Amino acid sequence: MTEPIRLSKRMSELGLCSRREADEWIERGWVRVDGKIVSVLGSKILPHQKVTVERQASAEQSKRVTILINKPMGYVSGQAEDGYTPAIALVNAETRWSEDTAAERFHPTQLRSLVAAGRLDIDSVGLLVLTQDGRVAKRLIGQDTEIEKEYLVRVQYTKPGRLPDEQMKRLNHGLSLDGKALLPAKVQWQNDDQLSFVLREGKKRQIRRMCEAVGLRVLGLKRVRIGRIALGDLPTGQWRYLSPNEQF
Repeated sequence: MTEPIRLSKRMSELGLCSRREADEWIERGWVRVDGKIVSVLGSKILPHQKVTVERQASAEQSKRVTILINKPMGYVSGQAEDGYTPAIALVNAETRWSEDTAAERFHPTQLRSLVAAGRLDIDSVGLLVLTQDGRVAKRLIGQDTEIEKEYLVRVQYTKPGRLPDEQMKRLNHGLSLDGKALLPAKVQWQNDDQLSFVLREGKKRQIRRMCEAVGLRVLGLKRVRIGRIALGDLPTGQWRYLSPNEQF
């Protein structure tokens, strides 16, 4: 017999919203199970039961924005820490990219519940996603995500000569971090001192630690793509909206 599951977790599994959004909608009476409204937090259902949401929930979700920012060095991707400024502080009407074609108009209320969907270290630059939409966050940082992230990494080999081929092979597949084998990556030279990394996971300071393991020192790191969304010509410190016809 199938075990009951929390309604909020089931809604997240179905891709309807994040768990936090689910709890909010349940409290507001916007969720139905087999046609009946369920408004008690912590309610459990069976996996075969049909879950639907009221139009108010869908309408509210459609207003939620996703912002792409070209993060400069010196900003943290998430909450403010150790006196460092979070990247969200860069989001205002003046810093919106002049070439953004989205019809959306900026309003300070869009900063509420705007969270980073993935990390980008304080000493790394490039594409960072900030979103109010739990579906986007789940797609990018959910437990089973396989969204590719591409980085350009300037490196220096700390030993005489060039990086041996066998060490390059280890970068592509064969390294472990924190006692766990890394997923296969795509790593190749772009020029004499720059590598391209394409990863499907995002452990803390992963690229820097991978490079260190094979004798490379990272001099600069820039994220240029997440899934199908490229950084493109977005200037450093500026942002644009993810348009309705774009998907990761």
